[in-house]
Amino acid sequence: MRPRQQNNMMKERDFYDFFTMCKARAIMQALEEDRYDGDVTTLATIEPGQTGQGIIQAKASGVVAGIAVAEQVFLGIDPNIHVKPLVSDGAKLGEGDTVLKAEGKVASLLVAERTALNFLQRMSGIATRTRSYVEKIAHTGAKILDTRKTAPGLRYFDKEAVKIGGGQNHRFGLFDLVLIKDNHIDAAGGVAQAIVRARNYLSKKGTSMNIEVEVRSIAELQEAVGAGPDIILLDNFSLDELAAAVACARERDPVIHLEASGNVGLHNVAEIAETGVDYISVGELTHSVTALDLSMTVRFT
Repeated sequence: MRPRQQNNMMKERDFYDFFTMCKARAIMQALEEDRYDGDVTTLATIEPGQTGQGIIQAKASGVVAGIAVAEQVFLGIDPNIHVKPLVSDGAKLGEGDTVLKAEGKVASLLVAERTALNFLQRMSGIATRTRSYVEKIAHTGAKILDTRKTAPGLRYFDKEAVKIGGGQNHRFGLFDLVLIKDNHIDAAGGVAQAIVRARNYLSKKGTSMNIEVEVRSIAELQEAVGAGPDIILLDNFSLDELAAAVACARERDPVIHLEASGNVGLHNVAEIAETGVDYISVGELTHSVTALDLSMTVRFT
């Protein structure tokens, strides 16, 4: 997708600070909801000064994602824990492979264990599924996109995992892309009218941002191409309809960006990519996550 356009470097900094804040807040909230006022089992059974090493290993094959997040979790519990990653994000894991080792007080390792694994397992599951899609369409020029169908409060991590798996991020939220969908079109009185309104709004605000519009038919596609958005979303088109839409759009505007969405799965993503679309958005990457099976074993020193 065309890079998001911003007014100035300060705006880019604002986005970076916002994402960093979301990430740190989510990690601390996850830790707080788990421990509340203490891990009673660890407090009851583990000597405060006992030390050891937590070893996180894969119990299934997949693509690892979230190494730095897991490290932040451990350090959020105890800044004296030493975390040693043994693989990098994006690496393929086999059953039994070691992901990282964390050394420090056993009590701290145990308090951090589940939260670290939760982030690692979810992110690795998303990266693994994304990699499967990316590999399916590697012979084409299309790219896999995510959606906003993420777990509340975990969007930063979900979208980061998609990137680690080889996909690309669609808009992060409601603020960084004008995406005109069916309800907007109907309320505005048509595709062209909605695009004109969006362009006028951005002009009045003195900002520059990509405009994407969803179309439901060849007739709406023709209207959209004439209005000149940056991206056209072909929603729930059949394979034959997608091929016809791509031919129609390219004839009118050879550089228009086209995205396909709706009823996409591993069983048909290659055929969709072969129609010539630029992007394919896949909701299941983040809304139907199968976590990668990981576990932590503690060795005492």
